[in-house]
Amino acid sequence: METKVIFSNDSAGLKAAGEIIKNGGLVVFPTETVYGIGADGLNEIAIKNIYIAKGRPSDNPLILHTNSIEKAEKIGYINSIAKKIFETFSPGPVTVVVKKKDIVPLAATGGLDTVAIRIPSSETARALIEYSGAYIAAPSANISGRPSPTTAAHVIEDLSGRVDMIIDGGDADIGIESTVIDTTGENPVILRPGKITLPDLQKLFPDATAEKHMKENTEGYKPKSPGMKYKHYAPKAKVIVFEGDAELKIKAELETIQKNGKKAAVFCRASSKYSADFAVKWQDSADMARLLFSTLREFDKMGADVILCEAPDNDAMGESVRNRLYKSAGYDIR
Repeated sequence: METKVIFSNDSAGLKAAGEIIKNGGLVVFPTETVYGIGADGLNEIAIKNIYIAKGRPSDNPLILHTNSIEKAEKIGYINSIAKKIFETFSPGPVTVVVKKKDIVPLAATGGLDTVAIRIPSSETARALIEYSGAYIAAPSANISGRPSPTTAAHVIEDLSGRVDMIIDGGDADIGIESTVIDTTGENPVILRPGKITLPDLQKLFPDATAEKHMKENTEGYKPKSPGMKYKHYAPKAKVIVFEGDAELKIKAELETIQKNGKKAAVFCRASSKYSADFAVKWQDSADMARLLFSTLREFDKMGADVILCEAPDNDAMGESVRNRLYKSAGYDIR
C-alpha cells in the first residue's frame, strides 16, 4: 500500500482524507494527545484493518471520536455522569466509557457491551470527523506495544505502507493519551490516567476512583480501555524506572552498564547530572509527559541498550506519566 503524507493546513487534502474514511480506508491524524490511526468506527472491515495495521490484539477496545455530545448519544447511552464529564472536559483529552447502542459493532469494543467515546479539541481531528461524517475509531498510530507517536515522523517509521494517508500536524501538545473514565457504575472510575487527573474528576464527583491497574502489573486482565495491557509503550531498549532518591542507584547502574560495554541513556530531571552516553531532561510532570514517547524512540535511534528513568514527581500529572513509564519498563522498578 502506498501511503500519502499531507499537512494539516491542506484543506483539499483533509477533504480527501475524509473520503478515505468514508470508503473504509485508514488515515493517521494528529490530536491534542497523540497521533491516531483512524477508520470508520461503524464499519467492521475497516475496524479489522486497524488491528491488522497495528498488529493489535482484537480484544483491546477502540475509542470512537466524534464532535458533539448529541452525536455521542447516537452510539452510547449517555447517563448524567457521562454528560457532566463531557460538558466539563470536552472538547478535550478525555474519553468516556458508556453502555453501547446496537449500532456500534463488537469489533470496535473488544467484544464488550460498552463503548469508549471521545470529543477531541484538535482542529485537524475535528475537521476530519466533519469531512468524513463518521465516528472515527482511532487507537494510537503505532505498532502495538511500541511508544505512542507524538510526531508524524514516528508514524511514518511505524506505519508507512500500512495506511492510506498520514496527516502531519506537527508535535502533539500533551504527549500522552486521553484520560479514560468508566461511567457505567454508581461512581466514575478512571481506567487510564491522562491530563484530566483524579483530583480534576473528584471536583465533580468526590467519590470518583482510579483502577488499581494504573500502577500494578495486571497481566491477563480483560481490558475495558486501551492502554491497560501489561507491557505497553515499550522501546527496543530495556527500560528501568528508579523511584525515590534515584541519583546513587542510577549512577551505580550506569557504571555496571558501561563496564559491560553497553550504551546507557538517562531520562531525568533538569537538575540531575549523570555520565550517560545520552540524556534528555525534563522540567516537571507535564514536560515529562510531552517528551516521554519521543524520548524513548530517540534513544532507540541513538543505539541505547538500556534506558534509565527517574520517576516523575508525586503529583497528579506525574501519576499519569508513571502509568506509561511503568508499562514501558515492564514494571522493572528499582
